[in-house]
Amino acid sequence: MSLARTLLRPAARIAGMHASIQARAFMGSHKRTAEVQEALLGRLIKAAADSRFGCEHNFSRIRSYKDFKSAVPISDYEHHRQYIDDVLAGRVEALFAPGTKIRMFAVTSGTTGAPKHIPVTEQFLRDYRRGWNVFGIQMLKDHPDGWLRKIITIGSPACESTSPNGLSCGAISGLLAENQQWVVRKMYPVPPQVNEIPDPAEKYYAIMRSAVAHDVGIIITPNPSTAVKLAQIARDNAERLIRDVRDGTISLPAGSPIEAMDGFSFRPDRHAAKRLEEIVRRHGQLLPKYFWNLSFMLMWTGGTVGLYLPSVRRFYGDVHIRDMGLLASEGRLSVPLSDNTASGVAEITSNFFEFIPADQIESTRPDVFGAHEVEQGQEYFVVFSNWAGLWRYNIDDRVRVTGRLGDSPVFEFLSKGMHTCSITGEKITEHQVVRAMEAASARACVSIEQFVLQGRFAETPYYELHLETTDGADTESLAHGLDEALCKLNIEYDSKRRTGRLGPIRPAAAPTDTAARQHDRRSEQYKHKYLMTDVINDTAGDAPPNSR
Repeated sequence: MSLARTLLRPAARIAGMHASIQARAFMGSHKRTAEVQEALLGRLIKAAADSRFGCEHNFSRIRSYKDFKSAVPISDYEHHRQYIDDVLAGRVEALFAPGTKIRMFAVTSGTTGAPKHIPVTEQFLRDYRRGWNVFGIQMLKDHPDGWLRKIITIGSPACESTSPNGLSCGAISGLLAENQQWVVRKMYPVPPQVNEIPDPAEKYYAIMRSAVAHDVGIIITPNPSTAVKLAQIARDNAERLIRDVRDGTISLPAGSPIEAMDGFSFRPDRHAAKRLEEIVRRHGQLLPKYFWNLSFMLMWTGGTVGLYLPSVRRFYGDVHIRDMGLLASEGRLSVPLSDNTASGVAEITSNFFEFIPADQIESTRPDVFGAHEVEQGQEYFVVFSNWAGLWRYNIDDRVRVTGRLGDSPVFEFLSKGMHTCSITGEKITEHQVVRAMEAASARACVSIEQFVLQGRFAETPYYELHLETTDGADTESLAHGLDEALCKLNIEYDSKRRTGRLGPIRPAAAPTDTAARQHDRRSEQYKHKYLMTDVINDTAGDAPPNSR
């Protein structure tokens, strides 16, 4: 162990003890889920009783969960927007008690096109940080070789714009990084200013240049596609990267904002450069699995992003990967407690949960269940209330309950919204399509990360498969394999195919890349749609509506 790590051990031990206390309390809360949830709801209502939202919804008269359901409708961000807009303008009493301090606004994309601004209160920030502490200490207990090793965390800045009253609007992850404990900050080889670089290629190169010569043990990034891109930067810029390490430089285009960043400098490291050169000579390319020995990686693995995991392992090796949980700007909703699963236990200490059965989401009066009432194996949409001023908030996330911890549900994220397409009543979901492609691509021994399935209404309706890259695959065979896998996953699809009401999936002549991807500048990610829910009409007249 290096001298620096030895000197940091006492402080790290104290920080670990604090996180362990929080983790024990969190784990114990699941033995009395209903009681914890009832108490949290009471505190939330009492704290907001004097707000405009509280007055308009008669919070002062709420004495039970039944009263709460009657007073507050299940709603989305648009119902909250008028109140949040007032908070943005400095009128915090619209959603909170007068005098409540707002630290920032977490910004995320909205369904209407206008961005969503989530107020980050002190209590919300404490809960968010505590959730990370619980998650992190459990991870380190399972993988202790990660202690006091370098950490790469890839995120976005806390301030990308300002509210009308001058508060930062950006990524809550940026705020957490800025306020991280000093002993953890010492483990970051990448200066926080790098997150402010607007050009993704420059940003990823700066991250790799900062970290390539260090003993990196942990990588944290929500989307695995980011980890793939980082590895590709190293592979495609090996000569440039080695030269920069040897000379103590960073070769970015003239005018790059990094030139103006204070404290961003390097020392020449000929020993590290020689090691990297030897890796290229021995393996023919510069990949993270050759120059880092990672303890673990933290990223989303559920829903559609699981398609990237084979590429992650191709670049990083057989590393431990843990899902980050259902984590959003609106709050941490689950905490995964083991590797190789997208499931996490409900974060009942920070959110008051309600669950709507997935098949009732479009009902005007759906059944609503508490966290202790949901059934294993069933799918739900998550509704919650928390310290961000969100009340009975439908985040539009579909989850499946996969188990229980005490009285609390353990669930996995499936998809955003219904993401369902139906030409003749087959009702295939994006989650099913992704699972089918995983099976089809594995059978064909190819890696398929980006694709789109598009419904077409013709004399015999069918689905069309658009591939961004075939990786040498036989597209006809891949489409056939996808068709077979969907038949196994969806009995209605199988019925329509067997009876000739649906034709087989056909490979497309050209990709639908532009239609399928929407660029999110803030996170340098693409939100990819694997299933287009609109159906193209190849015959005269209008396309038929989705059958339900």
